[in-house]
Amino acid sequence: MAEPETKKPAEEIQESAQQAVKAETTARPTRLYRTYLFQFMLIATTGAFAVLTFLVKTTPSFPIDLAITQAIQSIHFPFFDEFMIGISWPGFFPQSFLLPVLIALIIYALGLHWEAVTTLVAAFLPAVINVIVKDYIRRPRPTVNLVHVFRILDSYSFPSGHVMFYVGFFGFLWFLAFTLLKKSWRRTLLLIGFGIPTLFVGISRIYLGQHWASDVLGAYLLGTLILVGIIAFYRWGKVRFFIQQPVASQVPKRDG
Repeated sequence: MAEPETKKPAEEIQESAQQAVKAETTARPTRLYRTYLFQFMLIATTGAFAVLTFLVKTTPSFPIDLAITQAIQSIHFPFFDEFMIGISWPGFFPQSFLLPVLIALIIYALGLHWEAVTTLVAAFLPAVINVIVKDYIRRPRPTVNLVHVFRILDSYSFPSGHVMFYVGFFGFLWFLAFTLLKKSWRRTLLLIGFGIPTLFVGISRIYLGQHWASDVLGAYLLGTLILVGIIAFYRWGKVRFFIQQPVASQVPKRDG
C-alpha cells in the first residue's frame, strides 16, 4: 500500500498563495462591508496624519509628549533596558540593511520571487519617505535637559524612522506569513516574531529618549498608509506576473 505523498513546505506555500489570489469565498455583502470599512479607516488614518503633521510643524512642543516620556521612562522592570535596546537594534544601520536583504534572499530561495522583491520594497521605501518628511518638518529630537537620552542621534525627529521601517518591513512579512502559510505552530511563531517588534518599537523609541510620542504616533499612521500601498503593489504584481512562479523542483511521483 502506497504511503500518502507529503508536500514540501515550499510547495505548500505556493498552493496557499495561489488559493489566496484566486479564491473568492466571501459573500458579496460581506465583501462590500469590508471594503467600505477599509476605505473609511484609510481616510481616517490619512486625515489623522495630516492633522498631526500640521500641529507638529506649527507647534514647537507638546506638554503631553514630555509627560508620556517621563511616565514610560519611570518603568524599572528587570531587564527592561535590555529589552527596549534590543527591540530598537534591528532598526539601526547596518542591520536595517543586512536583515532585509538576508530575509529577501531566503524568501527568494523558497521560490517566492515576487514576495522577495516586494520585501525589499517594504524595507527601503519607508526609509526614503521618512527622510523626505523629516527634512520637511525638521523637528528636533528630545534633549538631555528634558529626558534621559540613551544615545544622541543627529537626525530629525518626526516621524520615527524605526517605527516606519518596522511597520513597513515586519508588517509586510506578517502579512505574507498570515496569507501564504496554513495554520500551524510555525505560522504562529512567525506572526508573533514579526508582531512583537512592530508593537513595542514605539515604546522603545520613547523609552530610549530618541523620539517623542507624537513622533511615534505619526510614524505608525504614515507607516500604515505605506504598508497598505506596498500590499496593493504586491497584489498587483502577483496576479499579473508571478501567479505561476516555480517554487521547488518537481519530485517525480512514485507508483504505489
